[in-house]
Amino acid sequence: MDQANRINRLFKEKQDILSVYFTAGFPHLDDTGTILAALQQGGADLVEIGIPYSDPVADGPTIQESNQEALNNGMTIIKLFEQLHDIRSSINIPLILMGYINPVMQYGIENFCKSCQEVGIDGLILPDLPMYEYLSGYKDIFKKYGLHNIFLITPQTSEERIKEIDQHSYGFIYMVSSASITGAKGELTNDQIDYFERVKAMKIKNPTVIGFGISNHETFSTACKYADGAIIGSAFINLLKESTEPIQKSIRDFINTIRARG
Repeated sequence: MDQANRINRLFKEKQDILSVYFTAGFPHLDDTGTILAALQQGGADLVEIGIPYSDPVADGPTIQESNQEALNNGMTIIKLFEQLHDIRSSINIPLILMGYINPVMQYGIENFCKSCQEVGIDGLILPDLPMYEYLSGYKDIFKKYGLHNIFLITPQTSEERIKEIDQHSYGFIYMVSSASITGAKGELTNDQIDYFERVKAMKIKNPTVIGFGISNHETFSTACKYADGAIIGSAFINLLKESTEPIQKSIRDFINTIRARG
């Protein structure tokens, strides 16, 4: 796999990676470029762009609602690629598309990967794509177009399975912090810390990033003690929904709060 991929470079060069998720087409259809620019300027290291879907089973109410609103706004995969067609003229941080396999299959797997390469996408997170299907049917296509497939693990994932995922991963492994849906939580539990320690002790070859329940400086900094970074989703969606200030300022202030910068 191409080590020049922006994801690989990021994890070689930085620690305490801040990844931010937002749903494309939310809160407004044409916000994608504006949000990406504000996230890069504000100091996000990595961005996951959510492809809205009518049945986002892994997501909690906040992201589910943003998916539905984005769909109501008219967001589609075709529209998203149109919005991203020139994004690499101004955005240089790694970009990942996150979504569900059904709309990707409807678009056509190879067509989708080709479109990703054309706009400069670095990786994909498809939570409902089974590993055996990826290995037998998709791995070569992803590799052809320079895309990292990011696998998820949970507290219930066995060490044997984690080692297998590590063997077939490029970029990083997404550590789901709890066996539940996404959503902002106030703090991390002792059980979650035990899980983080268990994975860290395995010394797997890929970097790890913790997601689900990361919402503030405390949870972000705690996650970074056990992993290479953390992902914030629902808390950022709430910011986009509730902000009354210019979006650039709101995003900059949000990231400064997460990183505890003045």
